[in-house]
Amino acid sequence: MPDPSSTLAAVSPEADAEPRRRFSGILNELASRPAAAISLGDVLDAFGDRAFGALMLVFAAPNMLPLPPGVSVVLGAPLLFVTAQLMLGRPALWMPHFIRRQSISRDFFVRLTTKLSPILLRAERGLRPRLSLLLHPVNERIAGAACLLLAVILLLPIPFGNIPPAWALAAFALGILERDGLATLVGWLGTIGSVLILAAVSSALLAGIRLHRPAMGSDRLTDPNQSPVTYLPTILERCLAHRNASCLNWPSSPS
Repeated sequence: MPDPSSTLAAVSPEADAEPRRRFSGILNELASRPAAAISLGDVLDAFGDRAFGALMLVFAAPNMLPLPPGVSVVLGAPLLFVTAQLMLGRPALWMPHFIRRQSISRDFFVRLTTKLSPILLRAERGLRPRLSLLLHPVNERIAGAACLLLAVILLLPIPFGNIPPAWALAAFALGILERDGLATLVGWLGTIGSVLILAAVSSALLAGIRLHRPAMGSDRLTDPNQSPVTYLPTILERCLAHRNASCLNWPSSPS
């Protein structure tokens, strides 16, 4: 028998046959509890077999908006843990006991739920079980691999680079929560877009690192002890300012 302190209880077929409760409804039930704090374990237990989608949405949703540097790393790191288990096909989401004990105050949770509920209610009106083939266990594991890739992209220190993968992750999460294959399809389209954006930004970064000194002066840009990705905003700014023919393959202006 699994340890209830570190794993989720299995859901019986009878329970699975009951109408599925909406994400917003479960959040409101958690917010109405009289406890002084809401722990991560409370959230996991409340969502049961839907914990994968719930946790993905909880950590992806804030990244859908521009955030201060470093915040996407804090919110994105747990996504690696969740999406890796989804990819491996675990029947229930496992969390170490010390992580399950982490909590936030009930007042903060109520404020967060109040802000999210109108958005979730609008989104849930268009969600329903359909295109079940896209949520077949094998396809769901493949989607988990895509979500893991998106979580990695979200962690990269690219300006505003957290937004496209966060939207794709949220679409996957809603698809898993509501068994909506169409939402999952939107997540796949978002994954393709996120990878293309990453490829374009990476090409610009490599071109800038390779050519910034001869194209934009001899001042030293990079610190050998830091990652070149840290300097992406400065490199792109200089490329755009100089519009050098060798930078980003832009044609030279006629003299």
